[in-house]
Amino acid sequence: MIRRRHWLKGAALALGMVLAGAVSAPVLAADKVTVFAAASLKNALDAINGEWLEQTGKDATVSYAASSALAKQIEQGAPADIFISADLAWMDHLADKKLIKADTRANLLGNRIVLVSGETDAPAVEITPGLDLAGLLGDGRLAMGAVDSVPAGKYGKAALEKLGLWPSIAGKVAGAESVRAALLLVSRGEAPYGIVYRTDAAADANVKVVGTFPEDSHPPIVYPIAITADSRNPDAAAYLDFVRSPKAAALFQAEGFTVLD
Repeated sequence: MIRRRHWLKGAALALGMVLAGAVSAPVLAADKVTVFAAASLKNALDAINGEWLEQTGKDATVSYAASSALAKQIEQGAPADIFISADLAWMDHLADKKLIKADTRANLLGNRIVLVSGETDAPAVEITPGLDLAGLLGDGRLAMGAVDSVPAGKYGKAALEKLGLWPSIAGKVAGAESVRAALLLVSRGEAPYGIVYRTDAAADANVKVVGTFPEDSHPPIVYPIAITADSRNPDAAAYLDFVRSPKAAALFQAEGFTVLD
């Protein structure tokens, strides 16, 4: 009987210590919001994340790449809370596979595609069906995002086809893994001209915009945003709301984006 009372006292003491530890243990903070965003968003979204950190005390982790690459990573199970695509097609791709929360999806931004040169004194170019783009390129190549997957490349090819210029330059395209990679080819002088977003051109002092593609020469450029279906981060909805807030809108506009929503 004495031995049993001693065992009960020991068990009670151990239980008390466990409970006390449970009460005193710190509550773990939620993981950082993980954002997968189109490469062209880097400058604007970096500024927005700085504001998010300042206002909430919370950080966000962002992976920038071509929308195609990011969508495929999410499809393969990569842990993302937010996806911001540079076109509707890759967001639709994830929506078709039930990989985003449909009720959180919104059209966030618009953009324009432009022709850039690495020569700061390059003359302006009128982008029309009569443009001798092949002549401009000479022996050089036209830097673009990969035309079968990267949104900026897809928009660029659509515009060139609509203007009747694609057949003459199809063999001169230097396809890049993202629009920022295409921009870098021109900035470094590895390609005389490139097709990038207006916002990318504004972010690199080593390139000059020599022409803007007519808006009706390609599908509308739309950047949709959504929370992924697998996200369990309680801060994801608040982050999405912040990105759609007037404060964020001003930062997007400062980088040359058009705010749609």
